[in-house]
Amino acid sequence: MALYLEHFGLREAPFRITPHTDFFFDGADRGATLEALLYAIQHEEGIVKVVGEVGSGKTLLCRVLIERLPKHVETIYLANPSFTRDEILYAVAEEMKIEFSRERATIALRALQDRLIATYAEGRRTVILIDEAHAMPEDTLEQVRLLSNLETSRHKLLQIVLFGQPELDEVLGLPGMRQLKDRVTHSFRMRPLTQAEAAHYLTFRMRAAGYRGPDVFAPDAVALIARAASGLSRRINILADKSLLAAFSEGVHAVTAKQARAAIADSEFAPRWRAKRPLAAFAAIGAAGLLLGLVLAWMLAPGGEAPRAAPIAAPVAAPAVAPVPAAPAPVAPPAPASLLQREHLARLGGYSAERYPLLRERLAATRARLESEPDDHYSVELYLSDNSDPARVERFLIRARDLVPLEQVYIVPLEGGGRYRIWALFGVFADQEAARRAALQLPPKYQQAFRPEPRSFGELRRAL
Repeated sequence: MALYLEHFGLREAPFRITPHTDFFFDGADRGATLEALLYAIQHEEGIVKVVGEVGSGKTLLCRVLIERLPKHVETIYLANPSFTRDEILYAVAEEMKIEFSRERATIALRALQDRLIATYAEGRRTVILIDEAHAMPEDTLEQVRLLSNLETSRHKLLQIVLFGQPELDEVLGLPGMRQLKDRVTHSFRMRPLTQAEAAHYLTFRMRAAGYRGPDVFAPDAVALIARAASGLSRRINILADKSLLAAFSEGVHAVTAKQARAAIADSEFAPRWRAKRPLAAFAAIGAAGLLLGLVLAWMLAPGGEAPRAAPIAAPVAAPAVAPVPAAPAPVAPPAPASLLQREHLARLGGYSAERYPLLRERLAATRARLESEPDDHYSVELYLSDNSDPARVERFLIRARDLVPLEQVYIVPLEGGGRYRIWALFGVFADQEAARRAALQLPPKYQQAFRPEPRSFGELRRAL
């Protein structure tokens, strides 16, 4: 958790680099691109391509797209660019719960087509979202083209959206990719933010995180951040976060050029951009020239004596100080052992989040808590359900984030008899009384729908 939250009146960190759909910025054509993608997918517009630089917001756009698609559209998200031609076919079939033999890819393709026809007849549609498409082998992309050919006499059975870096355009420009390129009906580009758009972006992220005061980032700070980040949202997030931390450490509530410069100097990509300092550059060049002249004069002087320069006042000697023995190098403490046993981890890993990003994120956070929280720490039970359908849990999480901070919601899958139950909990508290007080502060909707009860982490682990 960022150190500056209370200082700026924030309820959560505004500039995390992990995709968070609550922080989707619809400026700079992002909102228009999202609407166009929704339209293209629902109106069977063939293959769609989205291109953008690293850190331009493609993954966040993809997650928002998954959330905004209507319920009758089933999404398959593929993030592995190293799939072979057959592996991508098998991956799609497995996502659709199709049982088939891996001995012949043609059998799998036929089974997939039959399932898609049945799905279409039920009024449902299927879309494949392929990330990092620029890194896929040509044979795999050719298989993507063949998948796009699955259709009835009048309708496409499968929509495909390719997300990739600008290299994707180069790949599609190869002679062997001409047939795939011809099937791309819509192409969108995630362009960098302008300085004005960056200012709106910074304000939006701060407001989305709960800030209610005047704009924190001064125009000169925005200009420095936008330029150093090359307009890429991920870099803007990194620099904005470091700038807020610098302001917090100085006890001020505005980010000016001073804090922005400190953030840029501390960033990994700072060497790609430097503020111009012509006077300093000329001074450095002059000093280097003087040194070179002295060296040459010494080399050419008879007898090799260095020419005598004008006398320079000797520096005042510092008082002698007894040497201080070097402190021993600190030894890193050993990593804490997990409080979960191997069979617990196996049972937790047996429940699949499938293609649901919020559920996948909360399962990982829950596991981390179960591995580290002491037995006498508590959480608040929201509900325990026999319905473990990942789609249902994802819908619960989508609704939950409008009522409570989603990073405080934990999902524990409990396995028994080959089936899973879902335990939804809220928060982490030092003792039972703190958990009870937190339960009384939950939204009235939760207090009416659930019966919030404190549960210790020791109890949670025993239930696994």
